[in-house]
Amino acid sequence: MERRGSVYVTRLLPAPIMERLREICDYEVNAEPRPATREELLRGVRGRDAVLCLLNDRIDAEVYDAAGPQCRLFANYGVGYNNIDVPEAHRRGVWITNTPDVLNDATADIAWALLFATARRVAEGDRLMRSETFSWQPEFMLGMDITGRTLGVIGAGRIGRNFARKSRGFDMKVLYAGRRPSPEFEAETGGRFVPMDELLRESDFVSLHVPLTPETRHLIGERELGLMKRTAILINTSRGPVVDEGALVRALESRTIWGAGLDVFENEPDTAPGLSALDNVVMTPHVGSATVETRVNMGLVAVANIAAALEGREPPNLVRA
Repeated sequence: MERRGSVYVTRLLPAPIMERLREICDYEVNAEPRPATREELLRGVRGRDAVLCLLNDRIDAEVYDAAGPQCRLFANYGVGYNNIDVPEAHRRGVWITNTPDVLNDATADIAWALLFATARRVAEGDRLMRSETFSWQPEFMLGMDITGRTLGVIGAGRIGRNFARKSRGFDMKVLYAGRRPSPEFEAETGGRFVPMDELLRESDFVSLHVPLTPETRHLIGERELGLMKRTAILINTSRGPVVDEGALVRALESRTIWGAGLDVFENEPDTAPGLSALDNVVMTPHVGSATVETRVNMGLVAVANIAAALEGREPPNLVRA
């Protein structure tokens, strides 16, 4: 009988993913409603041919050692892979894959949801309705206009382009900043490439769409927040540490900026002291890709990567950086 590959899955995933995985290999899964502990992770990867991991699993030399030399692939369930020591994997000849493209719309959509919710004070209004303590008057719950304003997008990759493209329905001027000009971004969005400082000064809404790297950690800090308009709103659906969360709390408290919409946090699931007490921030619990279709498609992409590796083929979504 032909040997089926052995795979460790660090969290239980939606049923269609597990069913597809069952068709191609034998697997063990951490079925607990929480991330695997470090000890469980090290024990689970031992002797496997591949591992399907999540963003809160730290994959480093210790894990590679535990998995053993026969482990060819760590398939990350997500587009970001800052949880993985990619250079060490490359040094060992281990493949790393991610799940690009399938979550572009969902993540861009949650950024827009946060932008609208913050600008029009949706969460604050919901709380007032439930408390039954409000009294309407002409200056009650005034928010910020969206149509016709200036949108600043930091990061011109797939999700940033998708997010900016959706702004056309609101007749917005688009500025973008990144490592270099992007003809694709400009063709799809009509956006104009500018230095980041100019973007921060001119934009009414600033949305972050960059990966977490040493260069982007605390990309937005006290200095950058100070450049923004006092009426500006910051949106972050990328990675929490891209923003200095303590500096953001101070900027929101002092009204250096008008508000923020956040789906990611610097030390998840915890937030910086004082953040949750503020009315001018809307927060969601890292749910950018959390639609039924997207989460299933992410898993099917990860399984396709695993299937290729088990057959000795180069996976289609190989991380090369």
